[in-house]
Amino acid sequence: MINFLRLVLIAFYVTFISFLALIAVLLDRSFTLYYSFNSPFSKGILKIAGIKVRTTGLDNIEKDKTYIYVSNHASQFDISVLQATVPGNMSMYFKKELSRIPIFGWQLWAGPYIMIDRKNPDSARRSLEKARTLLSEKNISVLLFAEGTRSETGEIQKFKRGAFNLAGKVAHPIIPVTVNGSHKIMSKGSLKINKGTIHVHFDKPVPADNIIDRQDEIDLMNKVRDIILSNHTL
Repeated sequence: MINFLRLVLIAFYVTFISFLALIAVLLDRSFTLYYSFNSPFSKGILKIAGIKVRTTGLDNIEKDKTYIYVSNHASQFDISVLQATVPGNMSMYFKKELSRIPIFGWQLWAGPYIMIDRKNPDSARRSLEKARTLLSEKNISVLLFAEGTRSETGEIQKFKRGAFNLAGKVAHPIIPVTVNGSHKIMSKGSLKINKGTIHVHFDKPVPADNIIDRQDEIDLMNKVRDIILSNHTL
């Protein structure tokens, strides 16, 4: 019963804050007002769910720089945790299907996020162009979950090359991010929320300004994955 009440409260909270965020993004296209909601909004979700967050490695991040954050992904709460802990403004990719959700999806579509349509071959090109603009012109960092989807077991899956192709194109450094404990809080396919602590570690930046070809992307991908694996615990 308590779990059900938490889910209902989170749903109402997300809808209410999404409504405010939608108004903010329509009034202020610089996204300054919109981003003022991000961290408090995410911290509110975590508080309702009974989740604590511990971070390490924040000293590896220069606050006046933009990065490509590459993280493992094992729970729906990973997004809230990273929105609450990543310094500065951050964008992320989202599936086109989410934009159809009233209010919540609308603010994603109108906001500084990157929509991708997996059924449209041109979508990847457009998303790359928007990511480049956010990083290089808007000073907004970009978060990518390199596995492409949440891990069902909590173990780190194979990485996809998208994040590393982007890094090579824009030459912004990658911050490897390791999220530990989120799978135990709420695993993929489950609606049960377990109280607990999620640990987030931000590793040192990995340069991406010497990516020339596909093999360079693969080497970068493997390097970042090895770093995340070295910090990962189930």
